Amino acid sequence: MTPRSTEVTDVIVVGGGAAGLGLAHRLTETGAATVTVIEPPDGPLRPAERTWCYWGEGADGLDEVVGASWSRLRLHGADGRPVTVDPAPFSYRMVRSTDFERLVHARLARSDGGRLLRATVGSVTGVPGGAEVRCTLPGGWSLTLRARRVFDSRPLRALPPARTQLLQHFRGWFVRTRSARFDPAVADLMDFRVPQPVHGLAFGYVLPLAPDRALVEYTEFSRDALTTEAYESALGHYCRDVLGLGALTVERAEQGIIPMTDARFPRRSGAAVFRIGAAGGATRPATGYTFAAMQRQSRAVATALRDGHGTVLPAPHGRRALAMDAILLRALDTGRIDGPGFFTGLFRRVPAERLLRFLDGATSLREEWGIGLRTPVRPMLRTAAELPFLPRRSRPAARNGDDHR
Repeated sequence: MTPRSTEVTDVIVVGGGAAGLGLAHRLTETGAATVTVIEPPDGPLRPAERTWCYWGEGADGLDEVVGASWSRLRLHGADGRPVTVDPAPFSYRMVRSTDFERLVHARLARSDGGRLLRATVGSVTGVPGGAEVRCTLPGGWSLTLRARRVFDSRPLRALPPARTQLLQHFRGWFVRTRSARFDPAVADLMDFRVPQPVHGLAFGYVLPLAPDRALVEYTEFSRDALTTEAYESALGHYCRDVLGLGALTVERAEQGIIPMTDARFPRRSGAAVFRIGAAGGATRPATGYTFAAMQRQSRAVATALRDGHGTVLPAPHGRRALAMDAILLRALDTGRIDGPGFFTGLFRRVPAERLLRFLDGATSLREEWGIGLRTPVRPMLRTAAELPFLPRRSRPAARNGDDHR
């Protein structure tokens, strides 16, 4: 194909998922830089509609795209007893990918320095003064773009070596029931009243959208994903036998896999090429939550560029948080702790606001020490003692990944 002339911009964002859209949103919001977002053209490379959830506090610039939120959170223990908490000042919020895309695409269209390009990226390489992105347009034409900085959110082909790697894998139904079955003010984060696998843990997840509509999911933390048929069977059991929803209509389904690993993710692949999103380690290893960390990084990058401080891409999670997550993952993987009992105990014994800050990596050392004393101390200490001596091994990256939370 005949190559087209090279184009130049301040920032290129590769990928239009939560990480890429979030960074473009903040860059155009602050006017920090001219930005080109490269998304795959229509076809198999474009992901299906997804939902991203996070807990937020106050106005965060995403109010336009928060499709639903919940002021109370609930967890059901394996014994069936519920615990309902009020996480104020936090609320649990849902963003649909199509709504986020519309917001960011409209902002790019209005911005003097913004641009959306539909193309397939072939390579990203460093060049003097920045980086170069070579891509192919839908008509087959090749195009080369250059920028002072490139932020690449494409999934990794292989995960970095890790001591422990589990998968958070799930399938969800958007259901409509014949009568009111849901409380729209309460989100069920973990419902352990489902059969538990031999290895790992499983739970239901319910986000009510109306008295007769909800996103209902079956989720596992384990080493291997299930077949679609197995997810469907588990969802049917959960909706019918646990929730007692009666007759329902499945309006849409979504499915995803999120690696839960203590691997070390490099945030750079070149002097001017930065890894963002799950590929840059934004996924919290012990929970799978990703969206909030992406947004924190995006705000930090946009602020640094606006203020002329150069590129600042902070670590998505602090060292203490990652160390604690590594211990928890290993303890879960070895079966030393009971997963449902562990998470249920935390929600019953730790104030909700403090627990959410802990899961978001925003607690002090003193608060973390207090939370640690409310966990199974001996198994956790044994796991902490052995971790430094365990080898890190490679494993292929999970496919069908979706930064759902």
